[in-house]
Amino acid sequence: MSQPAPLPHHRLRIAVLGAGSIGCHLGGSLAGIADVTLIGRPAAMDTLREHGLSLTGGGRPALRVATSGGPAGVRLATSPDAAADADCVLVTVKSAGTAEAARQLAPRLAPGAVVVSFQNGLRNTHALRSALAEHPVLAGMVPYNVVRTAPGAFHQGSAGTLMVEAAERAEPLIAALATAGLRVEARHDMREVQCAKLLMNLNNAINALSGLPLRDQLGQRAYRECLALSQSEALAAYEAEGIQPARLGPIPARLTPRLLRLPDGIFRRVAAATLAIDAQARSSTWEDLQRGRPTEIDSLQGEVVALAARHALPAPVNAELIALVRRMEAAGPGAARRWSGGELLAKVTTIR
Repeated sequence: MSQPAPLPHHRLRIAVLGAGSIGCHLGGSLAGIADVTLIGRPAAMDTLREHGLSLTGGGRPALRVATSGGPAGVRLATSPDAAADADCVLVTVKSAGTAEAARQLAPRLAPGAVVVSFQNGLRNTHALRSALAEHPVLAGMVPYNVVRTAPGAFHQGSAGTLMVEAAERAEPLIAALATAGLRVEARHDMREVQCAKLLMNLNNAINALSGLPLRDQLGQRAYRECLALSQSEALAAYEAEGIQPARLGPIPARLTPRLLRLPDGIFRRVAAATLAIDAQARSSTWEDLQRGRPTEIDSLQGEVVALAARHALPAPVNAELIALVRRMEAAGPGAARRWSGGELLAKVTTIR
C-alpha cells in the first residue's frame, strides 16, 4: 500500500457508491457536514431529483435534503467518475456488486482516498482490498434497519451504533458521522463485529418469509425459534473456525439462541431493547423481494452454509432458508407464499 496522504484540511468530500437505502441514509445524514455525492442507478437518481431526499427515524428530527447540491445538499451522479475527487468513498452496493464496484473505482480514486465498506456479509472488505491495493480499505458496519417508505424517503426503524475500523485515516469520517448526530464507534475487532452482525442478519430471510414487520415477527416465538436454529448452526461453524463474535449488546452471542427460545411474555420483558423497533421496520431481504431485486441471501445464510461445509458441519436450516428465499425471488413481487411462524418452523425442522 502506498504511503497515506495527509488528512484533509478542507470540508470532507464523500462519495457514496450504491445509493440505496443505506447509502442514501448515510449520505443524506452527512450532507450538512461534508460535500456528499450519491452515485447510483439512473432510475434511482431520477427519483431523487424528482422527489428529493427525506430521512426519518433513528430518534432524530426528520431531515429534508436537497438533491441539487449546495452547502447542505447532495449531488447526484450515475458514474463512478464522480468519486474521483473524494477523500472518502462509502461502498454500500449489494455484496454481489462488490467486485464490479472495485473494478470501477480502481482507476478513478484519488491518491490516498479512503474506502469504507458499509455492506452485509463477511468478504466484501477483503474483496475491495484485493482490487484496491493502493488505497486504505476499511470495514464498517451498520447495525440498524433502513427501509424506503416512499420515493426518495428512507426510514431508520431501529437503533444502534455505526462501527468503523479503527485507523488514523478513518478519523475524519468518524468525526463527521458523530457531528451529523449518528452514533459511531471505532473498533479494532471488525472481523468479530461483522461475524456478530451476520448472526443478527440471519433474521433477514425469516422476516421476508413472514411478510410481517420486524417487530411483529420477532414478537412470535415460532419465528424466533427458526432464527435460533439458524444462529446455532452459525455459532457451531464459528467455533470450528476459531471465531469469537463480538458482543454487540447486553447478551453474549453464544447465549442469543437461548434468549430467542423464551416464551413470548418472558422474551418481551428480557429483550425489551430487541423489540424497540418501530412499526415500519422491515428487513433488507423483504425490501429486495418487494422491489423485484436479487437478495443478498448468499452473503447471509450462504456464508453459514459455506463455513459449515469447510468444517464438515451440517447447516440444513440455513440451506433450507436459502431455498425458500430463492423461490420467493423466482415468484416475483406479491406472488410468493407468506409463511406463518408455525409453518416455517415445521418446514425447517422437518429437513434437519
